[in-house]
Amino acid sequence: MKPTALALLILCPWLVSLNGDPGAGEGTWARFASLPYPEDKLFLHDTFPEGFMWSVGTSAYQTEGAWQQDGRGASVWDTFTHKQLSANGDVASESYNNIERDISAIQTLGVTHYRFSIAWSRILPDGLVSNRNEAGLRYYSHLIQRLRDVGVEPIVTLYHWDMPQALQDMYGGWINESLVDRFSEYAEVCFKALGDRVKYWITVDNPYALAWHGYGTGKLAPGIHGAPNVPYTVAHNLIKAHSKTWHIYNDHFRESQQGHVSIALASHWVGPKNGDINPEAVQLCHCSINSVLGWFAKPIFIDGDYPACMKDNLKSLLPVFNDAEKLEIKKTADFFALSFGPLSFRLLDSNLLFNQTKKYLLRQLLYWIHSEYNNSKIFIVENGWDDSSSSTKTEDVYNMYPLKRFLMDVLKAIKYDGVDVIGYTAWSLVDGFEWDTGYSTRRGLFYIDFQSKEKKRMPKSSAFFYRQVIEDNGFPSVPESKPITGTFPYSFAWGISEDVVQVETTPTTPQFADHNIYKWDINGTGKLLKVKGVIGQARKAQCTDYSTIRQEIYLLQNTHATHFQFSLNWSLILPTGNTTQAIRANLRYYKCYISELLRVNVTPVVVLYHPTLEDQRLPSVLEENGGWMNPATIRAFVEYARLCFRQLGSKVKFWITMSEPNGIKHLLGYKTNFTIVGHSLIKAHALVWHLYNNEFRKTQNGQISVSLHADWVDPADPFSRNDIEAAARTLEFDIGWFAEPIFGNGDYPFIMRDWQSQRQNVGWHNSYLPHFTTEEKRLIHGSGDFVALNHYTTHIVHLESQAEAQAGYEFKVQHLKDTTWLSSPDGKAVVPGGLRKLLRWIKSKYGNVPIYITSNGIDDDSPSKDKLRIYYIRSYINEVLKALKLDGVNIRGYFAWALRDIDEPNYGFYTSNRAAKLSVEHYRRIVDNGGFPTSKITTPQYHTSSPLKYLLNPFILLYPNPSFQVFPSCYPADARFIIKMKAVICHAAFTSLNCASDKIKWNFSMCKCQENLPCEHYQYQEALTYTL
Repeated sequence: MKPTALALLILCPWLVSLNGDPGAGEGTWARFASLPYPEDKLFLHDTFPEGFMWSVGTSAYQTEGAWQQDGRGASVWDTFTHKQLSANGDVASESYNNIERDISAIQTLGVTHYRFSIAWSRILPDGLVSNRNEAGLRYYSHLIQRLRDVGVEPIVTLYHWDMPQALQDMYGGWINESLVDRFSEYAEVCFKALGDRVKYWITVDNPYALAWHGYGTGKLAPGIHGAPNVPYTVAHNLIKAHSKTWHIYNDHFRESQQGHVSIALASHWVGPKNGDINPEAVQLCHCSINSVLGWFAKPIFIDGDYPACMKDNLKSLLPVFNDAEKLEIKKTADFFALSFGPLSFRLLDSNLLFNQTKKYLLRQLLYWIHSEYNNSKIFIVENGWDDSSSSTKTEDVYNMYPLKRFLMDVLKAIKYDGVDVIGYTAWSLVDGFEWDTGYSTRRGLFYIDFQSKEKKRMPKSSAFFYRQVIEDNGFPSVPESKPITGTFPYSFAWGISEDVVQVETTPTTPQFADHNIYKWDINGTGKLLKVKGVIGQARKAQCTDYSTIRQEIYLLQNTHATHFQFSLNWSLILPTGNTTQAIRANLRYYKCYISELLRVNVTPVVVLYHPTLEDQRLPSVLEENGGWMNPATIRAFVEYARLCFRQLGSKVKFWITMSEPNGIKHLLGYKTNFTIVGHSLIKAHALVWHLYNNEFRKTQNGQISVSLHADWVDPADPFSRNDIEAAARTLEFDIGWFAEPIFGNGDYPFIMRDWQSQRQNVGWHNSYLPHFTTEEKRLIHGSGDFVALNHYTTHIVHLESQAEAQAGYEFKVQHLKDTTWLSSPDGKAVVPGGLRKLLRWIKSKYGNVPIYITSNGIDDDSPSKDKLRIYYIRSYINEVLKALKLDGVNIRGYFAWALRDIDEPNYGFYTSNRAAKLSVEHYRRIVDNGGFPTSKITTPQYHTSSPLKYLLNPFILLYPNPSFQVFPSCYPADARFIIKMKAVICHAAFTSLNCASDKIKWNFSMCKCQENLPCEHYQYQEALTYTL
């Protein structure tokens, strides 16, 4: 166990259960509901234990074919498929005649073990030892020898459901206890003939499915629709057959062959309905698992008897083991062989859920087994999924990602939960016959064209993935996954972004809106009481009179952010789109907001237009006249920008023309013409940039650009050229669509033009991409002072030929999910490394252009302890630091999103009622440290984000233009001492303040702040200290 995992176990001893009593598994649900979050959900970079057994598997009927070749007798599955199904395993993968191809495939994977089953009727055609088929024995002997020749150990299953049809006819199958002897006799033949080269034996595969659906529902062979008691009788006999076989091996073969014998038990997993972890729901969940897995596991691994809940629920339906049988049955498995796959869920009787919910969670099941069955050694002898359709060939991402998720579950079970998992078997080696679904799904790691004569084995993406995991023995840590230490430049912009600010049309401070005078009934009702006959003085409203501004500024100050980005509302300023009809009250509010930000040394970053926000639509007149399809809207936007530059520009140094204009293609109203609308938006942006550059930059000295929605995109299948190209194309359509014209060559990316041409050639006529004139290209090229990126998550894309068109250009691209990634309640993947990839991609395409991350955030539904957001912010900022320090990206600032829960619930640092969440403190610490310094002691950064400014905030809030300077020469070399400052807070009732402009003077020799505050009405004084 690696030190990190060991430390986790030491700190959290509850991670390892020492219980092994029946019923101990009930604690599983409560345990997994209380694991540390989000730490436990993170991808675990670690390796499996030394000597871990990597395996792949098949079963005889699913893959062998050759159903009448070399003396093989008919099985119940031959009869069942020929009579009741439209497909069969007569030929299947034809492994019987393709040993060398299977061996080659096994070698390609690099597994240490191979699980296969023996066709009972190939060795004993009629099921009786008196009629042995030597050709069948030679086949399996040869297979075993070839495996050993290439260094692969066989895991042999004696019975994977394909009982000889003769035994079904003779005895009625497993309903008859005589099958116990017939099976043990067959097993003894195998032990004698093959056991000298086999170290792992499985007696029966998935007895639950066989009993319940072979003899109850009739969904599986032999297809019997039995009475209610029949499945339990069948299971009773299967347990006895297993037990007798184990004892035969133990008494007669173990000493000489040194092998291990078990039974492969399948199970589902289930969680309390609605996620409510209460004792009653947990008991029902526990009984659900016991009614499938425990049905066989408890007798075999514990005490020879059935689970209590089964005996309570089933009464006379459940057979009874006598005392001698219990002694014979218990402890008859050398390891716990577990099967966890689609059959365990697809064929699960809904009554056995006990009104609870199916969950595809392997890790929890492993822990339950660990707790319930004496910390047994667990060998996962079948695992995989069947999400790939019959049309899927080699790019089987729909099976690869479940495989990845299950492997991560196993690794965490070992490292975090102390479960003793000794091996893992991916299912299956090759495509084959999938029981009740025939050939409609494919589970193989290798593709087989069932129509071909050769039946070549072609490795799928899941095979390459599994091979890589085996080579690495897991998911070892890579340098990219480790955080680094270091700090950002002093000039780095630490910001918070907000989509909108709430506009007040009139000031809300009471003493200026109401001329009456009030007194506080402090000893009575606690309310304000009007003083009769007294009228206060009136004065004009000031910016500080807007209550929402004061409240927002207070919240913002508490984060120590140096910058704040927000959007103006075009339609609130110009409802008609006409600059002669501006709403001055709304414009005044924005002026005040900006002024108050500057007053507390926060730099405003102002967005002119956010086209994807529902409440920031175009002015209605423009919308009604065609919106962005009408060139008049471009001209109106330029004039709107001119008004904003004139009214606000003297106080704004950072402008964003549009926020996320590339997001319009996801809006319902623009899906059919988004390229035309985007064309207009790009031209409008460029015209506004030139307007600022030509008429305002010289006097206002600001910067202006456009911010783009820029999530990263990875190929879902990293082994597929198709997916790699699809990811590259998606990036160009998502980001390059706007970035290439502005920061590149003045025109759309070549890949967009090429794809459009391809689409039109195949009749996709909606994929129209407009053209810029030569003059427009010159206008657009270079119309951005910096790159502004709004980044939130990473997507994976897969080229799916059968997919319907998605937003025109993304035709055939499917967005998938990697469920091993941490995700938010809203389903957004938390992939910090995607941001670094994005930044490197921007640099590689557009050079060393200045970059700002103007929005980055995640939803977290915790009302106060938003631990997911804390992890998110810290991790993403660390990736920005890597891009700066390791990749040389010219990154200038980072803006976290958002200040408060308003339009987007659960995204804010503060709740909708302005209560601070835990993330405020953590972001503030990063800002104060300027990043992630190597020392644990906070050292101030003497720049605009210096903590010293917050020490002076009482003055800044009070006086519009405080005159003060910070002189680093005052500080000792280590910059660690205490400054004591007396801050005088002045409150003048109902009158404006007329204080001197020179508020603070420095004593250079003593580094103390001396007050010189000629305010007449001092309400109180307060001493502040700050440790540097």
